Amino acid sequence: MTHTPFEGVYPAMTTPFTEDGDIDHAQMRENAQYLEAAGVDGVVPVGSTGESATLSHDEHIDVIETVTSAVDDVPVVAGTGSNNTAEALSLSERAADAGADGLLLISPYYNKPEAEGFYEHYTTVADAVDLPQIVYNVPSRTGQSIPVDVTARLAEHENVVGYKAASGDLNLISEVVERTREENFSVLSGDDGMTLPVLSVGGTGTISVTANVEPERFCAMVGSALAGDYERARDLHHELGPLMRMLFVETNPIPVKEAMHIRGMGGPSLRSPLTRLSEQHREALADLLAEYEGGEPDPTEVAR
Repeated sequence: MTHTPFEGVYPAMTTPFTEDGDIDHAQMRENAQYLEAAGVDGVVPVGSTGESATLSHDEHIDVIETVTSAVDDVPVVAGTGSNNTAEALSLSERAADAGADGLLLISPYYNKPEAEGFYEHYTTVADAVDLPQIVYNVPSRTGQSIPVDVTARLAEHENVVGYKAASGDLNLISEVVERTREENFSVLSGDDGMTLPVLSVGGTGTISVTANVEPERFCAMVGSALAGDYERARDLHHELGPLMRMLFVETNPIPVKEAMHIRGMGGPSLRSPLTRLSEQHREALADLLAEYEGGEPDPTEVAR
């Protein structure tokens, strides 16, 4: 089966918790519906932003089921990665059974595999699960970058149709685009501040943290760039710049959960070892968010 590559804006969803530390599924549903109504192209639950590292496997699947049942017309791309290939495979199979439309697989962390280990890890899942899959390169969290040669080989697999680029290295990302242009393959920005540069070298979209908070503006920026209107895209990039920086002033997803709390989209709590946004940043974040209120871009101005 040939899968359609990914294009546009895919918010990396947070996982809201109740005061008792349980998953707030009602709020999760509301957040997914809010994002769909705002015009995003898909949603990505239970990734790094969704605190997947502190969810049990059953909770992981429960979140996927909640999100898939909440949205109507946008794909749900579930985070199912692990540094244990067997675990990644199990989560991916269970996510497919839960209704996920695609998979996001972080590269194996801590183990530090060699090139062939990367390749075998991803192809094990791709051979077994017939869903479109995104390879996620984020060396700041995993300890090493996926070699470009490996990415180019993986792009030949019919089920590996995307690459989330969060290395911060535009030269590397540009080479991935260059070497996969002949394949059915998408390169998506995984760093909000790098989204516009990644689109400029041939990227097709983004898996974004900031889009949880300002989805209309983020969709307008990406849509403008994809339509070739880089002047408007640049204006929106700079308009979003202060928020993109503020949402990474502490470890993700600490600031974005606080931002969503301010916007009435769930509590600010996180599971240990992450802690709530420090008081010194809360007031600044609230003041900044107030500056974005009431000035949403007109989506009809963007050719998507």
